[in-house]
Amino acid sequence: MFLDYLIQNWAMILTGIAFAISLKITGFQDKGSVKRMYILIAGVFLLSVVVFEEFYLADLGGYRTSRIILMAVRYSATPMIVAMILYALQKKTRWIVFIPAAALTVINVISIFTGVVFGLAEDGTLQRGPLGYLPYIVPGLYGVYLIFVLYKKSNKLYTEIIPLVFLGLAFASGVFLPFIFGRNFAQIFCTTIMIALFVHYVFSIHHLSKIDPLTRVLNLQAFYDDSTINPEDITALISLDMNGLKEINDTQGHAAGDRALIAITECFTGELNSRQAVYRIGGDEFVIICRKTSQSEVEELIERIMHKLSETEYTSAAGYCYGGNGKKSISEMLKKSDEMMYAEKAKYYSNTKTDRRRR
Repeated sequence: MFLDYLIQNWAMILTGIAFAISLKITGFQDKGSVKRMYILIAGVFLLSVVVFEEFYLADLGGYRTSRIILMAVRYSATPMIVAMILYALQKKTRWIVFIPAAALTVINVISIFTGVVFGLAEDGTLQRGPLGYLPYIVPGLYGVYLIFVLYKKSNKLYTEIIPLVFLGLAFASGVFLPFIFGRNFAQIFCTTIMIALFVHYVFSIHHLSKIDPLTRVLNLQAFYDDSTINPEDITALISLDMNGLKEINDTQGHAAGDRALIAITECFTGELNSRQAVYRIGGDEFVIICRKTSQSEVEELIERIMHKLSETEYTSAAGYCYGGNGKKSISEMLKKSDEMMYAEKAKYYSNTKTDRRRR
């Protein structure tokens, strides 16, 4: 029996071990998130044992009561696992996310005695009750909500969308394929979820390597990489450079300087759409890549950013280069936008009679 379990779940076991090792040796995640991931891995393992035991008893014949109880556990554990995924991947998620899964668990326990969700016929075959599709609807809704939340949190770049599509396909397969393959897919459901989670984690680590740890926008390496992807779509670059950061660091301390950088970054990111992305390429220097954006849209974006900055105690110089005709390279556009930005910066220091060396 144990050997049969190992053979059936060997891919899931290896993936789970690799997942756990990756969590141990990578330092990108905080301890709370890592702990949630470990609990999630353990939950998937336990569910795989329940699934194996249920179908093992089905093959033996009889054991009707035990099978119904295991079925209730399986139908309850599946949405609980998906809720745990949401809880693990989103640090701000609160415990109330488990309420729908807990409610379904109560209904499944009631179904053991009433058959309102599931039951077994005399010949041992599955019978669905009036609420027979709830065990698929609830995890499906959880999956849709998870993908929506992750998408809203993302920068809408293809490097983030592809992992979400992969994760979405994995959840969709868990909802729809049992109706096509029945028991055969139920037996590999845990393997599917474990692989999907591990792959998503690998994608996340890769993406985190392109994120500036302070401001949470993309970094210089990401700018180099993204500027080579469909460069013909890049119609403009915007250069931004904060004014007075050195003075803040010298007089108020670097913690105050960090807070200033975070504040101005929020002014930048809050005005972008899905065709625009901001990158921190230096201490107080930022670049916005605009794809398929008209010149008027670029100018309006800068105006919105400047207006947003005016609501703070900080300022920034800005310049842009519009190369919508496709005749300018990325380096040429960056040079032109920098020139305009530095001209604006010089004007600022001239008007404020501030030493630029204290910028």
